[in-house]
Amino acid sequence: MTHKANILIVDDAEVVRHSYLRSLVGANYHAEAARDGLEAFEIMEHRPIDVVFLDLRMPGPDGISVLKTIKQKWPDSEVVIITGYPTIDTAKQAVRLGAYHYLVKPVGPDEVVKAANDALTHKGLALRTVGPAGSSVERLENRSWLDELPAQYARQGVVS
Repeated sequence: MTHKANILIVDDAEVVRHSYLRSLVGANYHAEAARDGLEAFEIMEHRPIDVVFLDLRMPGPDGISVLKTIKQKWPDSEVVIITGYPTIDTAKQAVRLGAYHYLVKPVGPDEVVKAANDALTHKGLALRTVGPAGSSVERLENRSWLDELPAQYARQGVVS
């Protein structure tokens, strides 16, 4: 019997949660959603989550705080940050804290599924190549997409 990946979407916007859920369930993943970090923690206490799609700006604990807690309590969960308020500083901070990827809203259905696939592939490789004492943060800081952030933000008018 194969494991059906468990994916959690954490976003305060209902339309975003439903859109990502529809995309991921359509790609044959088990997906569920939480409105905020506290609800996400409750879900994660009861079942393992393979990938978390995490918004940065939410009521209650912000996304960076939620990311810290997830990586401390559930280090095997991959986290994909998806934000409508991107900055280079939050991208770097997220990566240092263990985020697998950082995407800028709006994110289409194909991008959501691709991010889930990539994170799950990384998770599978990371679990085989890095032991419990290994540091995933050092490897993530070398991700090529981080080097591309300034150009991406320049196109979106975030940096000049």
